[in-house]
Amino acid sequence: MPEPVRALGVDLGSKRIGIAVSDRSGTIASPLTVVQRSGNRGADHRRIALLVAEEEAEIVVVGLPLNMNGSAGPAARAAVAEAEALATVVGVPVTTFDERRTTVTADQALMAFKMKADARRRVVDKVAAAVMLQNWLEARGAHRWDD
Repeated sequence: MPEPVRALGVDLGSKRIGIAVSDRSGTIASPLTVVQRSGNRGADHRRIALLVAEEEAEIVVVGLPLNMNGSAGPAARAAVAEAEALATVVGVPVTTFDERRTTVTADQALMAFKMKADARRRVVDKVAAAVMLQNWLEARGAHRWDD
């Protein structure tokens, strides 16, 4: 069994940053909030650092937008660079994790709940962050079973 961990999931977008958080046991991820990009990456990272402190997160998991074939394109390289910059501010370890199809999955789930497009736009980023974080939590658990 993996050690319990409180994790903050981050879905980086050009306009919005979706934030999710796990429960204290590191089992279930839930959408938390959306941080609107301010145009100042440092200010955005300080806002995330405040959320890390408020939520008592022990690790930050940043979504890595790999290409469908698993290769790292410009978006993935930008996410890695931003994760590295974020790591200098948040005070806890920062890692990246494959986020392929998380936004699609989140949007489909919200449509299944009959949410209107404008309402979906307001929450899809934090739901995508929760999907990505849940995948990380499950992969972490599966990996530990193999050890």
